[in-house]
Amino acid sequence: MKETERKKRIGFAVTGSFCTHRDALAELGKLAAGNGSGEWEFVPILSEHAGTWDTRFGTAADLRRELTRICGREPIDTVAEAERLGPADPLDLLLICPCTGNTLAKLANGITDTTAAMAAKAHLRADRPLVIALASNDAMSANLCNIGTLLNRKNVYFVPMRQDDPARKPHSLVAAFGAVREALALAEEGKQMRPLFL
Repeated sequence: MKETERKKRIGFAVTGSFCTHRDALAELGKLAAGNGSGEWEFVPILSEHAGTWDTRFGTAADLRRELTRICGREPIDTVAEAERLGPADPLDLLLICPCTGNTLAKLANGITDTTAAMAAKAHLRADRPLVIALASNDAMSANLCNIGTLLNRKNVYFVPMRQDDPARKPHSLVAAFGAVREALALAEEGKQMRPLFL
């Protein structure tokens, strides 16, 4: 990277789909490992629940520690900090990975009472791409209308998704985390990765 060039800033927001945190962090690690020339700066963002709840999938402290290690900086974890990601401290791309159904519903309905939702609102104010890696047990029931709403929203893109357990969780959809890098690259060009449903 030339000295005069600005690093590309990529926000990586983690919300409370705890069973997918390992997959999400693995993709963040791959993105960071592919940043050999140092042209990307990763900005971690941590939702209130992901940042404070310990579950059978891991502790909040471990999640925070790993995000900090990969990104080289402490995560943004308050609404006030996230608001600065608008014109004051803009990102080039924002990825919510994983994005819960709760966060998805907030984004679709303009509710910004959490760190992740405020980060998305602030980011979209500057007409920059937001990429959603959904992980929701009600994606094909209560949240299906919100997927449709956001597919029609300018600058909002989805990582392709699939039914993770059609027999036991018939309404659940989970992002194909391995497609994150390609989805980001296409979103930067203003394109939705297809097929959307795998």
